[in-house]
Amino acid sequence: MLPALLAQLGLPLLIRAAGWGLGKLDSPVAEAASAALGEVETALDQGLITAERIAEANRHIETMAGIEAARDSAVLAEINATMRTEARSEDPYVRRWRPTFGYAVALTWTVQMAGLTYAVIATPEYAAEILAAIGSLSLIWGVALSVLGINVVKRSQDKAVEAGQGLPAGLGQRLAGAVFGGKGEG
Repeated sequence: MLPALLAQLGLPLLIRAAGWGLGKLDSPVAEAASAALGEVETALDQGLITAERIAEANRHIETMAGIEAARDSAVLAEINATMRTEARSEDPYVRRWRPTFGYAVALTWTVQMAGLTYAVIATPEYAAEILAAIGSLSLIWGVALSVLGINVVKRSQDKAVEAGQGLPAGLGQRLAGAVFGGKGEG
């Protein structure tokens, strides 16, 4: 029964989804891949590929996913070790880079806004163009303010851990708590 269930949900579903997605791309290579996956789907529907073969392919996919998860785990462990080393560092700047970045962003924002305000007041005939040009800055400010926001949140978490409060529950934990009946607390 399990191989039949895997045959219906595992590889066939992946083939169908990938074929459909590739078929939506405007590329001859993607369209050819979509057609080839359509032929595989037809062979599955006609029983030309057995449930045992599909189950074996699904086991292979699970094994590959496990290998990738182990690799990702090793990478995250290395990042975590690096962060812990930085946190234990006696170098005063390692502990001050977040505030330095925050001050740099605040100073840059202030100077830029003052300059733009002056430009609009001094040359009102170009005000529309100047204000339109500000939109071109949204990407760079989006990145800078995102990094700043992450820094603030991370520092708040660091302070909570230092105070013995632990970390607040993440979104995944809260959702799991809501679905499975827990409080979703960290």
